Amino acid sequence: MSTLEEEINQKSKEIRTDSYPMSIGEIINMYNEEELDIHPEFQRFYRWSTIQKTRLIESILLHIPIPPIFVAQRKDGVWDVVDGLQRLSTILNFVGVLKNDNKELIEPLVLEKTELLPSLEAKEFGTATSEGDKYFTDTLRRYFKREKLSFTIIQKESDETSKYELFQRLNTGGSSLTDQEVRSCLIVMNDKEAFNHMREMANDDNFKECIQISDNNIIEQYDLELITRFLVLKNIEINKLKGIIDFGAFLNTEILELIHKGIDWEKEYKIFQETFSLLLCTKGDCFKRYDSTKEKFSGGFLVSAFEIVALGIGYNIEQGHSISPEDIEKDIKEIWIETTINGPRWAGANAASRLLKTLPLGRKGFHHENKNN
Repeated sequence: MSTLEEEINQKSKEIRTDSYPMSIGEIINMYNEEELDIHPEFQRFYRWSTIQKTRLIESILLHIPIPPIFVAQRKDGVWDVVDGLQRLSTILNFVGVLKNDNKELIEPLVLEKTELLPSLEAKEFGTATSEGDKYFTDTLRRYFKREKLSFTIIQKESDETSKYELFQRLNTGGSSLTDQEVRSCLIVMNDKEAFNHMREMANDDNFKECIQISDNNIIEQYDLELITRFLVLKNIEINKLKGIIDFGAFLNTEILELIHKGIDWEKEYKIFQETFSLLLCTKGDCFKRYDSTKEKFSGGFLVSAFEIVALGIGYNIEQGHSISPEDIEKDIKEIWIETTINGPRWAGANAASRLLKTLPLGRKGFHHENKNN
């Protein structure tokens, strides 16, 4: 059994870093030369307001220290932004060079007034040919470009998973991102096409009709979390769920491992489409609680119902078992009746403990040959 010192020595060898300051002018040049990848597709995950962006510019102008930017050096020499994407995006947007994921220039940032610098109101960075009081002067533009930011670089020799681990740690504590938004960033950094496939699944009309979650849930990517759960948990060995302490971290590890191994997206999407096509017959009730005394479904979306129903049906489809649309609603009601006689078996359980009960229930409940075994 290794000692704490041995564990520290081993892990510290897996991450090699270097640190040095860079001027904003150098950062702009690296971005324009595509040597700095700030992942424009991440922009939809971050929600800084204009005043938050203005305060960052104000801090730079007043020489107020801002946290270091973390980047990971890829094998091709390009820097992947691990932490500091919103800060860099704000600066690049302010100077007028930031592009969206279609490589189109985004409208330059217009500042708001602040308590310390009220004259920032309606100010733009401008260019050498800009005229008028609403633009920074040539002198201010030069000073701004010479300001320096501190960079910490994770060297390419570091362990391949280190930047994902670091990204997750730096972008959770105190962040406005949800677990899935951080997870989506990890997926994009690992395999952008995999994220596009997952987004395509989340946009499936039958899926959206069945889950019926709120607009706010969609903004925070709960639909993508359900896709992640579908891919990771549909065929997972039940014993693998025992003893999990942090289920969110478990999902991160498992989805990245699946992507690394290679997902048969055509096969997965076919199973996914068949699952939610079958569930359309429930008219959106499939993931609600069923009250046998009132003989009706009611309430909102339940993740435990998703685990039983969607993952149970998806599992059986992949196993080659035939599922009749006529039986689905009856099966769902029978499962609810069975589990609510003495209250749900998973009441009060954490996600991993709950899954130890919900997954087998769904796998058995939609496989008619096994119902009486």
